[in-house]
Amino acid sequence: MILESQQPTIEVLIIEDDVKIAEINRRFIEKVDGFHVVAIATDDVQAKEQLDILKPNLVLLDVYFPGSNGLDMLSYIRQHYRDTDVIMITAAKEVEVIREAVRSGAFDYIMKPLVFNRLQETLLRYMDFHNELNRLNQSGSINQNDVDRLISGAGKKDSSIDNSYLPKGIDKLTLVKIVQAISAAEHGMSAEQIAKEIGVSRSTGRRYLEHLVSSGEVFADLTYGVVGRPERVYRKKE
Repeated sequence: MILESQQPTIEVLIIEDDVKIAEINRRFIEKVDGFHVVAIATDDVQAKEQLDILKPNLVLLDVYFPGSNGLDMLSYIRQHYRDTDVIMITAAKEVEVIREAVRSGAFDYIMKPLVFNRLQETLLRYMDFHNELNRLNQSGSINQNDVDRLISGAGKKDSSIDNSYLPKGIDKLTLVKIVQAISAAEHGMSAEQIAKEIGVSRSTGRRYLEHLVSSGEVFADLTYGVVGRPERVYRKKE
């Protein structure tokens, strides 16, 4: 029997001095499966305390807040918490600020006012990146394909998912979730397992999987269950 792959929840710290905006951001984040906001910090002191206690996977960081600024905080996080990644969310539009954030290792930079779909796409891309790093840590080895996949995942989504000419009935964000689930499953997944993982019907899961097969992103083969009935199992192409 093929077991479903269960990924741990990604813990997020929000650093934002405006409490109302922070709460909006929290609600947005927790609408995305696999993410949980563990705390909100509204100033420099709170931020450092929460980082030390919680050691979150991801920080959503504003450029401007009392006691410090986002670029200094980004540098502090990169120096002291190497396992914590940062997404900048701010109204700052200065080119130098954006350039410094990118050079200092921010995973992404999103302008205010925050749009849910834009944040969701970044979070899903980050989840893919985070899970791939975990997989490589567990495997203990890395090759050029692994490096290429990490870099392309951090910089841009799969070209097939970015394609604006998706067939009718194929939603881009659902497709992203399915690709991520398949990528994380070492032994592949059936349409039924995908349906349970993503929260869609079995027929919907199969439709998306067959689309990925036709686009060359996924391949399928047959496996035999305990009763001997063949079942299609889908795996991500390397």
